[in-house]
Amino acid sequence: MYHNGMYHLFYQYNPHGALWDIGNLSWGHSVSGDLVNWAALDTALDPTSPFDANGCWSGSATILPGGLPAILYTGIDASKQQVQNVAFPKNPSDPLLREWEKPAYNPVIALPADVPGDNFRDPSTAWLGRDGLWRVAVSAEVDGVASTLVYRSKDFLRWERNAAPLHASRAAGMVECPDLFPVAEHGRDGLDTSANGAGVRHVLKLSVMDTLQDYYMVGRYDDAADAFSPAEPERGDDCRSWRRLDYGHVYASKSFFDARKNRRVLWAWANESDSQADDVARGWSGVQTFPRKLWLDKDGKQLLQWPIEEIETLRRKRSGLRRGTRLDTGGLQEIVGVTSSQADVEVVFKIPSLEEAERIDDPNWLLDPQKLCGEKGAAVQGGVGPFGLLVMASGDLHEHTAVFFRVFKHHDKYKLLMCTDLTKSSTRVGVYKPPYGGFVDMDIEERKSISLRTLIDHSVVESFGGGGRACITARVYPEHVATSSTHMYVFNNGSDAVKVSKLEAWELATATVNVVGDHGLVAPPLETTRHTEA
Repeated sequence: MYHNGMYHLFYQYNPHGALWDIGNLSWGHSVSGDLVNWAALDTALDPTSPFDANGCWSGSATILPGGLPAILYTGIDASKQQVQNVAFPKNPSDPLLREWEKPAYNPVIALPADVPGDNFRDPSTAWLGRDGLWRVAVSAEVDGVASTLVYRSKDFLRWERNAAPLHASRAAGMVECPDLFPVAEHGRDGLDTSANGAGVRHVLKLSVMDTLQDYYMVGRYDDAADAFSPAEPERGDDCRSWRRLDYGHVYASKSFFDARKNRRVLWAWANESDSQADDVARGWSGVQTFPRKLWLDKDGKQLLQWPIEEIETLRRKRSGLRRGTRLDTGGLQEIVGVTSSQADVEVVFKIPSLEEAERIDDPNWLLDPQKLCGEKGAAVQGGVGPFGLLVMASGDLHEHTAVFFRVFKHHDKYKLLMCTDLTKSSTRVGVYKPPYGGFVDMDIEERKSISLRTLIDHSVVESFGGGGRACITARVYPEHVATSSTHMYVFNNGSDAVKVSKLEAWELATATVNVVGDHGLVAPPLETTRHTEA
């Protein structure tokens, strides 16, 4: 949340170690003036009360009238049932909000009779309806149906459940971490979470346990009935058929309204994909992605995402390629002059012709872009593509992560596939190295060009295709970085040449993030936090 000139990030945290095997979860607390450099404070919430004795789990912050922040969070109580609790700052005038109080009257929302004790969690940021009542969304399994419930309150303390859920689906399994927020129909500015009416649409985001992915739908929200009407009803009630926030390795994302810069900002959790022994050796597990600004595309159906502008303050040494550089079949050109383990790369590829685009006759291929990226990897020659970047690469290319595009033709329409292929990312065994992929929802036939921005921070590789229409986050663990430098290349393995109409790369400075030494805060790499879940 943003409050009185400071950004606050609360996150699920185990102060006893890097795993969830000892003790119960607390809420970590970090503060920042710019969303880039962070100072760690003492824990904000700890499992010390009967209503959260088995852990302080996910929740959200809301700014109440008059500027008082409030936290709603899930506690697992002494009976191991999930309940919803409230907490307030002990000293609201403290600019860092270092201490929080959990009133003895908790829980404010008890476990309903039709919900099992282990499937009732994750209250959202609350919003005000036009009737003056607060609303909050909570995930639940109601009589076996994955549901997003709405509760209403006059005073933020006594809550009543709405008769109908905001969303329900028998097909999806348990959903969690709901987020309902408004977006402007036009422009890039964000909106306060309570905004509604003319020129406003809403986004419902849900996290699905069985896929560990985040999905969203744009639509309209009626606060009189607390009903959500999707803009793409043909996608159905099963949110696994909705649009993806990220086609890679993120989960349990959470947005907030940044009143300082009038924008909607998204955080997402990217957990580790090596081993628990590695977690213990590091002393931490899980990171937050780069914060992203969100806004609605002109089509009224998809969100655009872009790294917040403050990330650019970390840019230092700059490198690039000559505008119009041609990449023929098998073309490979190194991007030199920057340390590529901490880098920000922006590139635009110009596609002279789509005539050689590979044909897809079986429509089932279009239903599983991740599988398609696996079958048609960066090393598999195509027609138009694969072309893109090789990052975190060893000098001999035995290790590399490929971020690339490939154009297909299905019937008379062109489909632009974006992939991040981890199969060659590390020679280590026991590391999760899948291909990731999604289709970029844009008219490549009209534009004949595609942009890519990739942010690299050691084990984190985040890529934004088509101006943020498709995003892929990956965790990579190459072995070569322990003994040698890492490299970055632009490549083309398609039978048709492509041109690099723009390529700029910056070395990123090291931010100060949450590491406390003997003499206070020190400056580790961006990724070295002990976050586990936003």
